Amino acid sequence: MADSEPLLSLDGDPVAAEALLRDVFGIVVDEVIRKGTSASEKVCEWKEPEELKQLLDLELRSHGESREQILERCRAVIRYSVKTCHPHFFNQLFSGLDPHALAGRIVTESLNTREENGFCGSISNMYAVNLARYQRYPDCKQRGLRALPPLALFTSKECHYSIKKGAAFLGLGTDSVRVVKADERGKMIPEDLERQISLAKAEGAVPFLVTATSGTTVLGAFDPLEAIADVCQRHGLWLHVDAAWGGSVLLSQTHRHLLAGIQRADSVAWNPHKLLTAGLQCSALLLRDTSNLLKRCHGSQASYLFQQDKFYDVALDTGDKVVQCGRRVDCLKLWLMWKAQGGQGLEQRVDQAFALARYLVEELKKREGFELVMEVAPVLKERMVKEGSMMVGYQPHGTRGNFFRMVVANPALTQADMDFFLNELERLGQDL
Repeated sequence: MADSEPLLSLDGDPVAAEALLRDVFGIVVDEVIRKGTSASEKVCEWKEPEELKQLLDLELRSHGESREQILERCRAVIRYSVKTCHPHFFNQLFSGLDPHALAGRIVTESLNTREENGFCGSISNMYAVNLARYQRYPDCKQRGLRALPPLALFTSKECHYSIKKGAAFLGLGTDSVRVVKADERGKMIPEDLERQISLAKAEGAVPFLVTATSGTTVLGAFDPLEAIADVCQRHGLWLHVDAAWGGSVLLSQTHRHLLAGIQRADSVAWNPHKLLTAGLQCSALLLRDTSNLLKRCHGSQASYLFQQDKFYDVALDTGDKVVQCGRRVDCLKLWLMWKAQGGQGLEQRVDQAFALARYLVEELKKREGFELVMEVAPVLKERMVKEGSMMVGYQPHGTRGNFFRMVVANPALTQADMDFFLNELERLGQDL
C-alpha cells in the first residue's frame, strides 16, 4: 500500500499492523526517549491553542488517512507535547523516564487487560474516608447519609485538595473537614489537632478520621506521625496518611525516619509514579486491616462477574473491592522497574533527590536577589514556557506571594541541572 493511499483497516493483516507499530515505536524512541530526555532540546514547543488546532488538524472525517499521515500525526502530538522526561522539567511531582517501567507499560497496553485493583492518589484518599466511615457506621452502605450523625474529619491546612473534594463527593460536605494548624515548616501541630477534636465534640459532631501528610504538595513537609497516632489512639479515630509524594522515602535507610510512626496508620496512600518515576499513573492504598474491609465496604457481588462456582479460588477475584471496574494495569511497570533496579537502586534515587535538593539550597544561599522571584514568578513562568527552556511551577503560600516550587525527582538530574535552573531564572529575569 502506498503511503499516499488511505490507511485501510488493519484488521486481519498482521504484517501491515506490525509495520505500522514498528514505525510508531521508532518515532517514540527518536522523539520521546532520545530527544525528549536531552538537555539540548526544548522542554516544550509552545503554541497558542488556536494554532495547535490547525497544526494537529483535530477534525474527524468519514475517510481514513494514509499511513504516512498517521505517522505524522504521532510526530506532531509528540512535538507539541510537554516533555515531562526532560531534565529541565521541574513543574510537577512526577518527572523523568524509567525504561523498565516504560517497558511494563508497553506490555500491559499491548495486552489490553485490566487490573483488579488500583486508583490514583486522590481516589486513594477518598477510599480512606469511605473505609473509615464504613468501619464506624456499616449501615451507611445501605441506608446512606440517613444512617449518619454529623461527622468530622481532621487534616492539616497543608493537605492535598483531594481531602475536601472527597468529603464533598461522599456526601459529608466540605464543612465536615476541620482544618488543623501547621507550623512554619508546614507540619501539622498535634496540640491543635487535640483542640479541634474537642471543639468538634462540643459542637455535637462525631470525629472519625484524621488525615496526616507525608510530603505536602507545596512545602514537602512530613507531619509528626507518632504524635498524631497518639491522638488518634486516645480518641479511637482512623489514621490515614497521604504519603503519595513522601511514601517512597521509606526505601531510604538515611531518610526513612521522616515517616516514623507510619506503621501505626490504618491506611496509607502512596504514588510510586512520583519520586520513584514509575510513570503515570501508579498508586497504591495500603491497609492495616486484615478482615477484608475493602470488599465489605465496596462489594456488590455482581453475579455476572464474580461467580462463586468458578474452577479456581474465587478469593483471587479482587475486583469487587474497588469502585472502578475496567481500568488499565498500573502494577506491572512498578514490579518490572523494582526487579531491574532492586531495592538498593530505588534507595539511591531517593537519596539522590535529597542530595540535589540540599545542593540547590546551598547554591541559592550564595546568590543575591532571588527573593524578588516571588514578585515576578508569573512573568518568568510565561517566558520559560514560551522559550521551552524549562518548566517550574509556582504558587502563593499563606501570606507569601507567588514563589517557585522546585521539584527534584527525576533520577537523571545532576548538579549541572540545578545550576541551569538558577542561571536560567537569572537570565529570564535580568530585565525585571
